[in-house]
Amino acid sequence: MYLHDDKPAEECGIFGVYAPGADVARMTFFGLFALQHRGQESAGIAVSHDGEVRLRKRLGLVANAFSESDLRFLPGQMAVGHTRYSTTGSTMPENAGPMAAESDLGTIVVAHNGNIVNATELHNALTADGVRLQTSTDSEVMTHLIARSPGSTILEKLSVALPQLEGAFSLAILTPTRIVAVRDPNGIRPLCLGRLDDGWVVASETCALAKVGARFEREIEPGEIVSISASGVHSTSIERLSRSKLCVFELIYFARPDSMMRGERLYLVRQRMGAELAREQPVDADVVVGIPDSATPAAIGFARESGIPYSEGLIKNRYIGRTFIQPDQRLREVGVRLKLNALPEVVEGKRVVLVDDTIVRGTTSRPVVNLIRDAGAKEVHMRVHAPPVVWPCFLGVDMATREELIAANKTIDEIREVINADSLGYLSLDGLFKAIGQPSDQFCSACLTGTYPVDISGVAGKMALERAVT
Repeated sequence: MYLHDDKPAEECGIFGVYAPGADVARMTFFGLFALQHRGQESAGIAVSHDGEVRLRKRLGLVANAFSESDLRFLPGQMAVGHTRYSTTGSTMPENAGPMAAESDLGTIVVAHNGNIVNATELHNALTADGVRLQTSTDSEVMTHLIARSPGSTILEKLSVALPQLEGAFSLAILTPTRIVAVRDPNGIRPLCLGRLDDGWVVASETCALAKVGARFEREIEPGEIVSISASGVHSTSIERLSRSKLCVFELIYFARPDSMMRGERLYLVRQRMGAELAREQPVDADVVVGIPDSATPAAIGFARESGIPYSEGLIKNRYIGRTFIQPDQRLREVGVRLKLNALPEVVEGKRVVLVDDTIVRGTTSRPVVNLIRDAGAKEVHMRVHAPPVVWPCFLGVDMATREELIAANKTIDEIREVINADSLGYLSLDGLFKAIGQPSDQFCSACLTGTYPVDISGVAGKMALERAVT
């Protein structure tokens, strides 16, 4: 996991399908496979068939978490799935999603992407009411809150439970009779709707729709509740806001470049970020190299705008992934070399522009710069196609504490010295939104500005709860 310490990490990806007659468990498996980048520590699938709900979930990657016998055990007409990235200390089997709870409607299963900042208060209220919670996750708290809320239908229960939630949440909910997709009133975490010939799909990103042959219908709106059952698709709302607050890091880094968000292919949005970065932070150089794979589109945009040739100077070992096998100290020191190899034929004797998507702690930037230097580069100029990250995220992203954020504690020149670069340049906040081409007030950029779209005063208690339970 040390290979990913300097990147923001998404909490999870969610998927749901309503398709009578189809192998919904297998479809969910492949949908989660497409969303693997959003979470690599556990995966789960739940199905509903003739009023019975079955659930399988395990630690590990999607491909390793399910066997053919698992999928045969999961027949049904509808399913939800979840792939999770957990916070520090909470990689436990019981924390794997989705979460299930018994209700007077039958078993309810919730796949959740986001973070509930008042989870501590809700947890305490549930335990005081006699509910025995088994995990450290806000997802379990939310699931039991929904299950215990009054109402003769799931929509009535949601009308009581959802207004009590503060924070970010996109949900795929399975009941014995329907799938329900929910997006919080700020729309902080993404969620979209797709259509099959014989059913419907909901997913965190459009790339998962394509994987199962679904056609992108539309994004689920902030505050919207979409119910899918034998009677069709019906939409209602929790609370409609005048504008969304989609996490801007979905566009910068989290979502796959082939996904569509806000009407645009993210590959092209990231290319524009790179082009704007070249205009704002020009440098005399011989070659542009992107850190694979997330910075590749921006590196191509930088190269096109600057006129400096682009080349693949770093080759990624795509089978490293996330691992639970901890390296010894010697391997920690060369950890980046396990993941990346530099090509001397590309960088030797040259002035290199090294493009990355972000620098969080700064722990991996120096080893990558040194990797390029050791391959013979004459100069290494780091360019980052996002502004400096100076505030932590409390809304579904593992972004480190403020004390750990290098840009919150050092000047740009001090960061340059730490990472051993000849120069360092970030894309400005104005440049970022110029490249995105949409108003900044339609996005959550709290990690860049410190302005959060929701009250985060309950976060300290939630973090204390997680530490206590784990």
